[in-house]
Amino acid sequence: MDQLFGHGAQPFGRQLSRPGAGKLPVTVITGFLGAGKSTLIKALLESPEGAGTALIVNEFGEVGIDDALLRESSERTMLLGNGCLCCLSGTDLQMTLRDLFAERMRGAIPDFRRVIIETSGLADPSPILQTLATDRTLDLHYALEGLVTVVDAATALATAGHADEWAKQVALADRIVLTKTDLAAPEERDALRARLAELAPLAPVEEAKAGVVDPAFVLGEADGLREAARRSAFLCETPASAPTHRQPYKTFVITIDRPLPWTVFAHAFDTLASLRGPDLLRVKGFVNVAGRQGPVVVHFVQHLAHQPEELKAWPGEDRTTRLVFITRNLTRERVEALLSAVLAMADDAPEEGAGAGGPEAGS
Repeated sequence: MDQLFGHGAQPFGRQLSRPGAGKLPVTVITGFLGAGKSTLIKALLESPEGAGTALIVNEFGEVGIDDALLRESSERTMLLGNGCLCCLSGTDLQMTLRDLFAERMRGAIPDFRRVIIETSGLADPSPILQTLATDRTLDLHYALEGLVTVVDAATALATAGHADEWAKQVALADRIVLTKTDLAAPEERDALRARLAELAPLAPVEEAKAGVVDPAFVLGEADGLREAARRSAFLCETPASAPTHRQPYKTFVITIDRPLPWTVFAHAFDTLASLRGPDLLRVKGFVNVAGRQGPVVVHFVQHLAHQPEELKAWPGEDRTTRLVFITRNLTRERVEALLSAVLAMADDAPEEGAGAGGPEAGS
């Protein structure tokens, strides 16, 4: 199996002030059929916060763009009002994102400042996350800012009983938008929130009003590192992180108190991905790498890894390595046992440095 990370002298690149700094933020919006994704996206495109957005969809007709918003259309791209545009992805998301960036640089399309990708209602969003993780050219220009799952409060519990895609969309979510809450009885809303907390204990939940929420909640304009730190600390303390028995998806945080040589950490995750890659739906967090001033941000989707990023500083006094796992049929205890066995190598590893295969200081 290929290595998850580059183990050479400089796997991180330059130090960044925040994750994804200098790149175009990408927000993926998913949700089951009829959940209200298009209504939510349309409101975002028309808001001041959504100005200058490039929207990628499977079919133009799914977006429900009003004639008043539509400005110009070609076979593949629609120019919208508010400095936005809409692009068909077809089956090749990588090529779509590359073409969008190239056309932006040539001035052929508006100078968009963010990307929203809308999945189809039956889609598993993990291939999109994999695309953003594996394409090094895309990684130069785009940074995943979040996966937002739209949930129909009126039908979600019934859908959850027969559609595995629904559960996976929720389990992978960074944020959840609840729609049609006025059509659900109070006891149904309470039961749904309990199920969401079971599947995605980290994800904050916001109720939409007439299908609309605060754009900042969806677009994730808050400091991503501080928010992730707050959420991982919360998960470590809350009973919601306890194992459940009704579904195969688990969310948990693993912490490591000591600094780790990068080569040891990378080898540990190469081993974990080689053995259980399909069950590692998503792993995110920061690593305290020996000899580095700031944390290293890591993000994996199954057996694939985003390029790690070194930040200039930690968000607080806590220097603990914190890794948030979303898994399928894989418990915290098994992950901890496997990582502990491999990380034991750190006791005998040389000091991290250029001579030991570690990264040189970023600029």
